[in-house]
Amino acid sequence: MEVVLADTLLSRCGDRAALLRALSAPLCAERAEALRLLLQRLAAGGPAAGEAEALRRAAWEVALERCRPLLRAGEGAAGSGERVRAARAARGALRHCVQLCGAPLAARLARDALAELAAGGPGAEEAAVEALVAAAPRLEEPELLSRCAAAALALVREEGEGEAAAALVAGRLLPALGANGAALPRVWEGLLGAGGAPRAGRALLAMSALADALLPRGPAGPGLDARLCPRFWRLVQEGLTERDGLCRKRARYLLKRALDLSGGQRAELRCPPDESSLFWWSAEKNEQLLQFWETYILIMETLEGNQIHVIKPVLPKLNSLYELAISEDKGWLFHPSWHVCIYRRMFESENKTLTKEGILHFLELYETKRLPNSLGFSEFVIGPLMDALSESSLYSRTPGQSIGACPPLGLRLQKFLASYLSLLPEEEKGSFLLKFIQKMTSRHWCAVPILFLSMALASVPACKVLGAEGLHALRDVLQCTMITHQILLRGAAQCYLLQTALHLTDVEKVSFPEVSSFLLSLRPEESLRRDTLLWTELCSWLQVNDKCFRKSGSSDFERQETSSLCQYVHSLVGEYLKTAASERENCFMPDWFEAKLVSTMILLAADVDGKSNIEWIELEAFLNPLLDVLMKLGSNAYIPTLRADKSLQLLLKLLQTRWLKCSNTQDGYLNCSYLTVVGDLDRCDLYLALIPEIVNLCLKVNWKKMPSIKNFLSSLINASICNLQERNSEKPKVKEQIRKVASMASLAAVCEIMDGKLEVHLESLPSVDALKKFISFSQFNEFGNSLNLINVNSCEETTSQGWGKIVARYVRDQWICLRFVLNSFPALAQGCEETSVMSLSTVERSKEILQSALEALSILPSDQVLAVFDCMKVLVPKLLDSSEALCIEAFDLAWKITSSLSNTQLIFWANLKAFVQFIFDTEVLAVAATAKGQAYTKIKEIIFKLIDLSTTKTGVFNVVLSHCCQSWIFPTERSALRNAFLNAGSYSELITEACVFGTVFRRDQSLIFIFINILSTNRDDHYVRICAVKFLCLLDGSNISHKTFMEDIFIKLLDKDELVSSSRTRYYANSLQHRIKTRVWQTLLVLLPKLNQNFLCGTLDRVFQAGFSNNQASVKYFIEWIVILCLHKYPQFLDKFWDCFCYDEEKLKKSICTFLSVLAHFDIILENTSEKKPALKKALIVVLQWCFSHNFSVRLYALIALKKIWGMCRMLHVEEFEALTPVIESSLQQVENMHGTGNARRNWQRIQDHFFFATFHPVEDYSLETIFYTLPRLSELAEDEWISLSKFDRFTDVPLPAAFQCCHSRAELRDLKPSDWSQQDMGSHSAEADNQPEWTDVQKKIIPWKNSTSSLDLETAFQDRAAKLGKSNSRLIVVASLIDKPTNLGGLCRTSEIFGASALVVGSLHYIQDKQFQHLSVSAEQWLPLVEVKPSQLVDYLQQKKTEGYTIIGVEQTAKSFDLTEYCFPEKSLLLLGNEHEGIPANLIHHLDVCVEIPQQGIIRSLNVHVSGALLIWEYTRQQVINYFGCGDCA
Repeated sequence: MEVVLADTLLSRCGDRAALLRALSAPLCAERAEALRLLLQRLAAGGPAAGEAEALRRAAWEVALERCRPLLRAGEGAAGSGERVRAARAARGALRHCVQLCGAPLAARLARDALAELAAGGPGAEEAAVEALVAAAPRLEEPELLSRCAAAALALVREEGEGEAAAALVAGRLLPALGANGAALPRVWEGLLGAGGAPRAGRALLAMSALADALLPRGPAGPGLDARLCPRFWRLVQEGLTERDGLCRKRARYLLKRALDLSGGQRAELRCPPDESSLFWWSAEKNEQLLQFWETYILIMETLEGNQIHVIKPVLPKLNSLYELAISEDKGWLFHPSWHVCIYRRMFESENKTLTKEGILHFLELYETKRLPNSLGFSEFVIGPLMDALSESSLYSRTPGQSIGACPPLGLRLQKFLASYLSLLPEEEKGSFLLKFIQKMTSRHWCAVPILFLSMALASVPACKVLGAEGLHALRDVLQCTMITHQILLRGAAQCYLLQTALHLTDVEKVSFPEVSSFLLSLRPEESLRRDTLLWTELCSWLQVNDKCFRKSGSSDFERQETSSLCQYVHSLVGEYLKTAASERENCFMPDWFEAKLVSTMILLAADVDGKSNIEWIELEAFLNPLLDVLMKLGSNAYIPTLRADKSLQLLLKLLQTRWLKCSNTQDGYLNCSYLTVVGDLDRCDLYLALIPEIVNLCLKVNWKKMPSIKNFLSSLINASICNLQERNSEKPKVKEQIRKVASMASLAAVCEIMDGKLEVHLESLPSVDALKKFISFSQFNEFGNSLNLINVNSCEETTSQGWGKIVARYVRDQWICLRFVLNSFPALAQGCEETSVMSLSTVERSKEILQSALEALSILPSDQVLAVFDCMKVLVPKLLDSSEALCIEAFDLAWKITSSLSNTQLIFWANLKAFVQFIFDTEVLAVAATAKGQAYTKIKEIIFKLIDLSTTKTGVFNVVLSHCCQSWIFPTERSALRNAFLNAGSYSELITEACVFGTVFRRDQSLIFIFINILSTNRDDHYVRICAVKFLCLLDGSNISHKTFMEDIFIKLLDKDELVSSSRTRYYANSLQHRIKTRVWQTLLVLLPKLNQNFLCGTLDRVFQAGFSNNQASVKYFIEWIVILCLHKYPQFLDKFWDCFCYDEEKLKKSICTFLSVLAHFDIILENTSEKKPALKKALIVVLQWCFSHNFSVRLYALIALKKIWGMCRMLHVEEFEALTPVIESSLQQVENMHGTGNARRNWQRIQDHFFFATFHPVEDYSLETIFYTLPRLSELAEDEWISLSKFDRFTDVPLPAAFQCCHSRAELRDLKPSDWSQQDMGSHSAEADNQPEWTDVQKKIIPWKNSTSSLDLETAFQDRAAKLGKSNSRLIVVASLIDKPTNLGGLCRTSEIFGASALVVGSLHYIQDKQFQHLSVSAEQWLPLVEVKPSQLVDYLQQKKTEGYTIIGVEQTAKSFDLTEYCFPEKSLLLLGNEHEGIPANLIHHLDVCVEIPQQGIIRSLNVHVSGALLIWEYTRQQVINYFGCGDCA
């Protein structure tokens, strides 16, 4: 109608130019819209011959004097809708003015706009861009075209604040430039040029806007074709793998558009190749190409869903994709980088399950398909694949795997690496492996991934491909990436990396110094230790490759290209012992690195020579230079100190690494004269560390040297005591104090040697008595008082640095000596009563020492308190009665120190053991329990603190419980024999908590702890329960103390079960509550045979009450098992059992199945009963009433019990039941002969086949394996709750009694697989799904913007949206202002976006922040214009839309409403949806043009508002699609 009116007006107007001028002054919104329409009709029809020039002048004036000012005023303003309407109309009018005036006006507009862009200012960009949009199609000047293209690209490149400008340029200006054939190449070069190209996201935005120009839908022409440009395809591939979903959408749009164009043209096309073409097309292979790319697009679109149940069926299509992509004779038909894009998307997915599936598929594919080699794949493996492999959670085991088995990803990784390397050319293997190893050093890897990557490297078949650089990279992995890892995992990785070096190193490219440097990075205490298989393998490798290693450039032995190990070691020892003659005094201790290196290589050379020769070659061949130095230490005063130190360091490392197998041991250096002149404590440490090593050496290889050792120790003790007894000068010097420190350290070293209980009795030495007497008289911790006497500003300042450590060292050595004395004498100062100092009582002296111990704990570092703990263990039992407060202070301080070390690895465990031995000493516990005072409370508090610590530090509870159980059941001290087990009763909480202990870790944490537990048997959480169970198994029911303790534990466990049940009436499978209840009933089952009838009689009611709870399957089975065993052993309890069926139905409806399951084993219950008939009669009466229950599950349980009981009645020929025979037989026959294949028949068969009724025997299957492994496994308890019998065998701290029934489960039960009858439907279908090799159909996400085109006449907001997605826009507005539920609004938003509604009107934009809204909308609010119109503003809004030509349609049931199936929607439709409860208010109904209702067939009055809206939106869309294709007016 508007067009007809405009044409009529123009045809009747005599002066059209005057008409244009009249309409444009002033230019309001209505006039601007009319002006735009008239200019559009004039441009379409062309001006008449006589008035062309006048019209051009008028259009020129309108453009420059009216439209341009209006654009500047209206575009950037946030004013009224009128101004926006006027600006929108002015844009269209300006474009039509350019069409009328041609290139001159276009050039003028372009220059002005470019000047405005250069000047900047608020709103300048938008107005200038619109001017360029109008001018671009008609520009002809090359210089202006270049400037316009540069300006457009500059706006596209802008980051941050320029996002809106970039969208405007892409949506408006770039399509306009694309329409200009001369401008398009300039824009193209700017987008994909070598310098200054925008980032991928912006470039793809621009490409999408230029799609019509770059990928025209018509026949192929001579113009620019993006498909022939490799840079275009690389940009598309980059976009496909971008993390931004919008970039990926644009890239898929461009790819799909290019493919549709190629398939439609069927032309020969090949993108210029680099190594192989990124894209090509052939008419001959059109169908094959379409099949490949359709599959490819399907996979990429499906991956956007991030839902594994949708994606998994599509993954097999990847295999067919490879089959299409590879030719046997030509190799890759399609560039492999396209496949890489798919895997990169999977690897970078937020869904870790999808990531794992992608990795497994890639690894398996390469293993099975034997793909042709490609450089792109090598880079992909080193990059994205290894980045994805860094996620620890990917290495979890499958449900069927046992603990300790290598997870699927680990196995696939090993096979993949071996297969991939076999496909690489020989010259590329080394560089690939080097990059692979270097990648392992490029980031901080978690322990689990680095372990499996190392394992995969070690599994690579032997090949000589790594040189010195590869060996250095392996060393960097050891030194840089595993510093903070758990020790056991770190050690395992080191072993695999050493095997990697042995398998892959080309010995001709590496020298011995490089090999030795690598070996030194392996820690002996964690991996490479002598007499291990790894050491033997290393020796064999060195022996085989001896004389093949590259000669070191710095070596000076024989001039040849290769070198032997012996030559290298000879040279190494000689170089090591060389020192300058001037270096004698005041030199620092040499670094230990060299000594470690030389000692390791000496031992390797000795072992290699020992393997290659029949007769033993003595180590003197290597050690002669060392022996020369050692022999002269005691006699040659001119030996340089540095040389002496280095020789002793080497000797110590040799002794510590392995006892030397030498025929002659030199001891001339054993001279204590050095002690009196030692001025450096590091040097003192070196000397003292040698003493125990030499003593042990002499004990093993040369007893004749023991007299010399004893003489040396005696001299050392006497000299040390003499030094310590010397009085200091008034102002002691640092060297004097250091001499005292060295003397006390010497005494401590001797005491530790004697504490070692060596075969040679050193206690008999006279000097030892002098040592004991000296220590007994010592005042502890007094050495620190002399610290203030040292002037730190004196000339000896540098020597006194670190004095605090020296004081701590002295104090620690004092307590080491005191520990030796206390362990040697039960009472202090025995035999010295006449001394005035010792006239105090032993208790007083003990109190003084304990106070000194507390002071020492505050002085000493946490890693040096072990000796103090050991002394406190002896002192506290004597003082607990008289000085309880002091003892409690000792407890608190000891716990504070121990808990502060929990984040360390090595130090913590030694301190924890000493702390536990102190606090949980048998006498300490007994005295505290007897007094029942504050100490008793404090110990219990510490117990629960230790249990809390165990939840984060696995292994802590193990140490505590193992010590307590051993000391209580097997006391070692005679004085504690009668009190030892009483401690168990006093501290029964420890056993109770141990029985239910077990931490539930997160998935990523549990993975690490599983690996640690595999490698370490002492810190597995399972061993806490194993220790407690074994302890309980050792108890004897005939022992009164044992009996009382077991009954107490039984009651406390029942209390714990009731507490868990009351705290949460409903709990999930495998939750912490479920696990605790399972552990409780497992322990009760272990205790059951040891309990007598009287006790069970009083507690059985509580067991029955537990059966009434809402229990998970595993708990239910254990309760039923206990009830069956109780009734089996004591049939007289049957009356109590029958009472359980007398409760009201409300209480029984959830628990009756438990008691019916017990009756299913009635034959076992009555085995010990002589009178079976009364019990059978009662059982029949009870069961029959439940066979007619309304609940299907209850009927099944009742029928299974009835079948068992009736079978027993028939076997016994009970005539009393003849009257019941027809009823029972018909019931059983009916259930057996159920027809059809429905759930009823299947469930009846499954419950009969269930393990608890078909296979399980409560008496014969009673064993630890059934309780802790078989039954938890069959009841589908989490795998980390299964405790295998082998773990009971491996835990040897507490033995099992020989009489205990610890046999395996019966084979029939052990071999069953989990199959709970109530869950089998789900399991069977999932199994079938997993086994299906190829899916016949899969979900496919559509591309709704496939055939869309952009229109320059759309509103700005819609244009931005079209630029983002390429979508067309309808004229449908959905008004949901009356809806107030976020879920309905979120669903409507999603539906409106999918079907292309032009806008969604809501009552408040705050709804889009609601979580429920976002959950339903799935980001649709980002792609759909949302308008806020409050309910109070609806009348005005509806009236405004009426004036704009919209038909207002209400979705409501009224007297005059139209049936939806009969209504024909106008193009400009506005749907008004009512409130969820009230519908459309009456005051709004009369503003509606029409009401539409949805026909119904049911009884319910109305549909949900979201569903109603969705139905109308779809019907509108369907009708518009039909009209678009010309199939009719409407349906």
